[in-house]
Amino acid sequence: MLMEKGNEGRGVALLLGFLAFFALAFGGEDDGVSVWPMPKSESHGSQTLSLSKDFKLTTRGSNYPDGSGLLKEAFWRMVDVVQVNHIVDGRVPSSMVLAGLNVAISSADDVLNFGVDESYKLDVPALGGLIYANVEAQTVYGALHALETFSQLCHFNFDERIVELHSAPWSIFDEPRFPYRGLLIDTSRHYLPLPVMKVVIDSMTYSKLNVLHWHIVDEQSFPLEIPSFPRLWVGSYSYSERYTVANALEIVQYAQRRGINVLAEIDVPGHSHSWGVGYPDLWPSSDCNQPLDVSKEFTFEVIEGILSGKIHFLVDIVVSVFYALSQNFSKIFNFKFVHLGGDEVNTSKFEHLLLLLTGCIMAKLGCWSDTPHVKEWLNKHGMTESDGYKYFVLRAQKIAISHGYEVINWEETFDNFGKQLSPETVVHNWLGDGVAEKVVAMGLRCIVSNQDKWYLDHLDATWEGFYMNEPLTNITIPEQQKRVIGGEVCMWGEQIDASDIEQTIWPRAAAAAERLWTPIEKLASDPTLVTGRLARFRCLLNQRGIAAAPLAGPGRAPPVGPGSCLKQ
Repeated sequence: MLMEKGNEGRGVALLLGFLAFFALAFGGEDDGVSVWPMPKSESHGSQTLSLSKDFKLTTRGSNYPDGSGLLKEAFWRMVDVVQVNHIVDGRVPSSMVLAGLNVAISSADDVLNFGVDESYKLDVPALGGLIYANVEAQTVYGALHALETFSQLCHFNFDERIVELHSAPWSIFDEPRFPYRGLLIDTSRHYLPLPVMKVVIDSMTYSKLNVLHWHIVDEQSFPLEIPSFPRLWVGSYSYSERYTVANALEIVQYAQRRGINVLAEIDVPGHSHSWGVGYPDLWPSSDCNQPLDVSKEFTFEVIEGILSGKIHFLVDIVVSVFYALSQNFSKIFNFKFVHLGGDEVNTSKFEHLLLLLTGCIMAKLGCWSDTPHVKEWLNKHGMTESDGYKYFVLRAQKIAISHGYEVINWEETFDNFGKQLSPETVVHNWLGDGVAEKVVAMGLRCIVSNQDKWYLDHLDATWEGFYMNEPLTNITIPEQQKRVIGGEVCMWGEQIDASDIEQTIWPRAAAAAERLWTPIEKLASDPTLVTGRLARFRCLLNQRGIAAAPLAGPGRAPPVGPGSCLKQ
């Protein structure tokens, strides 16, 4: 790893990066606009307004009843981050005072469906006796984005000890370029406590990311409670490193109230050693513990039970049937999509293959044919190991579809049998270039996460690379472009845990967030043109309690020495 080089070489490299950053940090500014991500359109003036100490939320002209308090909660969170824990006790001038924010929302609905309208219009006038900023949005989730943008226009005046809004009047219209703007976290390789997950969710809202991809289980650990199969979480690292049903629901609801959907991933048939710790029958044999046993109906009954809460009659029931059915997976993870993995299943007959680029272990399909009862089943059905892999993925898809989900699979499924996938499949590109264009040409949808640019665990991947990674590369036909529903940065957990996840995610994830939000014609063709604005956003994250790393250096590198946050 880059960070393991000698201290002298590391110091020189970081110093050179720091000097280059310092030279460019304040060049090519965005016409005085410091908002991140850059809005679709904006105009502004040169006046300074002072926020009233009694800054109010009003909803004149709004159809949204806010019965759950979602908007009110978001407003007070915004006020809190604007004040950045300072005591606002200065004297507010008698003129040019911003008294409050009026939010008018067209829709009374607050169901967070995929593709929900996230657009908003924000106007901040600079004239009038009692000045109110105005937000217009189709949905409450567009209004939440408007509140975040408004917060980034505000600054604490240390001399006067008041909050000010600069460069008024403002007129901003904004909407996302892609409907899917994701961040993956991995709770199998290292357990992440709930407070840590909530901080990650909060930080996502600051750059308008809207999908938390929760890679819950993998070969190392199965930390999630599944009431219909209560011994599955015996495969967790320890008794305390687990998520109850209530924990999962808490995370989903916490995210949804911030405009973020939670995408659950249950990766099959590979990456599944932990499943068999509690249910050894899921393993083909003690020597072949992944992929899952394709020959047994029990395997698919477990997948069915996870997604539906249905209890198999052979399972020793230690939980009530009512509890299992009422707390099933699809009622908790109620996003339109479920991720069923399907990656890194080796179709050769070699032993476990170390995938050097990712440090992951591929499940060995060859051990299916080395296991007598599985080999017999494959022969009976006229299948090779590769056929068995396809059978498994397609049957798992059908189970998920029967419970109302649309399925996301990693790109290996497309590479091996793309024409047989459900036409509603979303293919998750991660291995390399050129896949997205093939996927959309076949009529399927795609999410882009190519590992050389958008894998956060690759510490040598720079923020500049994150910024310049274009999901629509070589896709020019408008109908095919629409099938790229967005992109996702991936925080795989092999080498991160609660102690360093924030600085490994930020600020590089923010660079990708602007690529996914801002219209392509407003994106910088040279990342050095946005260095100063991203540096200010990184400092803003720090002020809000998010441990975002310096820009000058590889992923999660510490500062090279004393200095301003703006110049690191």
